[in-house]
Amino acid sequence: MPLDPFVETLLPSLAPLPEKIDFPAWRAEDEAKAPVLAEQLAQPGPTIKERRQVTIPVDGGTIDLVIHRPIADAPLPAHLYVHGGGWIGGSAKNVFTDILAQERAVGAGCVVVAVDYRKAPEHKFPAGLNDCHAALVWLAEHAHELGIQPDLITVGGGSAGANLAAALTLKARDEGGPRIAFQLLEVPCLDLTLSLPSHRANGTGYGLTTADSTRLADYYLPSRDVIGTPYVSPLLARDLSGLPPAHIMSAEYDPLRDDGERYAQRLNDAGVPATFTLGRGHLHVTPAFTKVMASARAWRDEAVAVLRQAHRSHAT
Repeated sequence: MPLDPFVETLLPSLAPLPEKIDFPAWRAEDEAKAPVLAEQLAQPGPTIKERRQVTIPVDGGTIDLVIHRPIADAPLPAHLYVHGGGWIGGSAKNVFTDILAQERAVGAGCVVVAVDYRKAPEHKFPAGLNDCHAALVWLAEHAHELGIQPDLITVGGGSAGANLAAALTLKARDEGGPRIAFQLLEVPCLDLTLSLPSHRANGTGYGLTTADSTRLADYYLPSRDVIGTPYVSPLLARDLSGLPPAHIMSAEYDPLRDDGERYAQRLNDAGVPATFTLGRGHLHVTPAFTKVMASARAWRDEAVAVLRQAHRSHAT
């Protein structure tokens, strides 16, 4: 279908990555803009019981987790959410992440834990992935005191965060746990070779460009020699068996569109139940625009419903 009418008006304002980036200043500016953009573009999240931050140790430092608890009796399922931002930006603490976490905590009846993994290029692969794994281990080890069900931990993420979430399921499988019950991947980047047809179809003119994706991969990776390895490009992993069931959502006018569809196909081929939906008329970033796009609200409702059903099906 054609671009959503609102998206058409948005295209001229979508700028590529700056040629040179002062990363701390760029992140600070991005965080400062987030409340204004959220007020314009996103519906506010529902009321929750608690939002609190904890700091946990990781190899070489510490990271923060932001815990969102709904008004519900414990113990509850837990959902570990990994934010996007091209591995170089984004935050577990900004208003867009808060809104998403609140929506899923209330709608899916779970504790949502957003992980503030360390960013590239200061912390290149595998630092961010290892941070996500440390967060998963910490959740499982502290399940009782957190009021969560250790056998009902799901993971999810958007964009680069979906890349990390998918890689996390591989790492957890390979290292014997902790067990992940389900994965929810949105606008995922799963093949950093950027060689799928959607990069040719949507690589320019739709916000995120293939050129920007190439630069982001270079910021993230210590060397392009690792670009085809499973924890970097999960779609290229030789063995996808034994992974948790998945629901994958891609945007129609996204250069990463084919990543999600191909991954769902490969998971199913490996005997892993996986479903895929395509957000018609959407760009890479527009599923968050719930205030101005009915289709973004439908995307949100689908993600919440899928997560709620995954929790219920694993509880029985």
